Amino acid sequence: MKQSMVYLVGAGPGEKDLITLRGLNCLKKAEVVLYDRLSGTELLSFAPEDAEFIDVGKKPNHHPVPQEEINRILVKKAKEGKLVVRLKGGDPFVFGRGGEEALALAKEGLLYEIVPGITSSIAVPAYAGIPVTHRHVSPSFHVITGHEDPTQDESLDYEILAKLTGTLIFLMGVGRLERITNQLIEYGKDPNTAVALIHRGTTSEQKTITGRLDNIVDKVRKANLKPPCIIIIGDVVNLASSLQWFENKPLFGKKIMVTRSRLQASQLTAYLKEMGAEVIECPTIEIKPIDKPENVNQVIGKIDQYHHIIFTSVNGVKAFMRQLNKQGMDLRHLSKESRITAVGEATRKKLVEKGLQVDYMPEVFTAEGVLEALTPFVKPEEKVLIPRAELGRKNLIEGLENLGTVVDELVLYKTTLPMENQEKLINTISDKLDWITFTSASTVNHLVEMVGEDYLHLLQKTKLAAIGPITAKAAKSHNLSITCQAEPYTIPALAEAIRKETVKENEK
Repeated sequence: MKQSMVYLVGAGPGEKDLITLRGLNCLKKAEVVLYDRLSGTELLSFAPEDAEFIDVGKKPNHHPVPQEEINRILVKKAKEGKLVVRLKGGDPFVFGRGGEEALALAKEGLLYEIVPGITSSIAVPAYAGIPVTHRHVSPSFHVITGHEDPTQDESLDYEILAKLTGTLIFLMGVGRLERITNQLIEYGKDPNTAVALIHRGTTSEQKTITGRLDNIVDKVRKANLKPPCIIIIGDVVNLASSLQWFENKPLFGKKIMVTRSRLQASQLTAYLKEMGAEVIECPTIEIKPIDKPENVNQVIGKIDQYHHIIFTSVNGVKAFMRQLNKQGMDLRHLSKESRITAVGEATRKKLVEKGLQVDYMPEVFTAEGVLEALTPFVKPEEKVLIPRAELGRKNLIEGLENLGTVVDELVLYKTTLPMENQEKLINTISDKLDWITFTSASTVNHLVEMVGEDYLHLLQKTKLAAIGPITAKAAKSHNLSITCQAEPYTIPALAEAIRKETVKENEK
């Protein structure tokens, strides 16, 4: 039997990008992943698709999978020879019960490794603009659990805590906030001492409430703040008004749905999250390659005869290279005289990545823009190849043929509806959404088809962003109004258009 290994991995404070490189590499090779509420389900996408995922999530006062059972599962999977990742919020050894899990494995003589994580006790205050130590303000910080073992007597000595000059950080203490503040005041802590509670820190749902020891309970109650929260007590909290950065991001607090395909949503998601948005990926389009395109043998067989090859998308580049390789050929088989046209910066980058230099890239990323850019360079009787999607617009082909060229289209992929997303999609748009993004006419048409007439009115109430005029036209055909449009027609420009519109709204 192969050697087993259990990695107790700290997932960090909430934002998935804050996991360590070591933790991410462990996750990428995992065969079994045990995860919980605070470890971030977004990280699960980095594990192999065929991995076994076990939800052992815990909520306050509700532990569907007891710690003893988690220990038992870890031992069982390790004895099966599996590579196991126990993904834990924050750091495994900072109130994460990682020590108990490690002891259970050690008792059985099983191999394990501790992969430290960025603890929320430091990272969350930082995201709220609160340094846990600061010269002349706080020489130390103290991390305290606000949720002790309920079967044992309370062990916290509030008399000692009240006398400490450093920052007090309580984890899992929102349910005991009133007792914590009352006890500190009773034992001499200044009632005017600054306090902050940070909800879901480092994520797009972060919310910070500040006050004093003597009024923070009322403020938290009025704000209806729920776990998970971190409590920060000390004068460093006063620095937040000057050092706050995360909640000042232009799209912070905005909920945006990305309808791009699964494989391509990540770029737009990254841009929007960088600006502070909460992004919900709910693809309405699935890119599926066509295994045996009708005329592929004919086209690839004369690939060296084309004067122009026009790539209209990244998907077209990928599919073309895939078919070329399937035929046992590569870029050396293209004519040295072939001129390459790329529609869009992303398409150009993908071609360069594959080893093809781009001769032409229109300023306007539409069929009309391509025709305008190529008209001075194409000659009658020249042969043109367009790798493209099934059911794509014919405008470009017809325009080139009107110029006297001989056009071959190679249909290499199709867009389909991922109907398994329908329920998630309807639930998402039924909740409060600020924006929905569209990156092609297909994403518009598919979204409308998936939600149906019953929910179309919800789309009409939401701000919509389109990547270009063709996409906007598709939206208009369904009586949907586009709030903003990218200029130029690229993913970065789409994110920037949303940012500008949001800033404009905030200035009103």
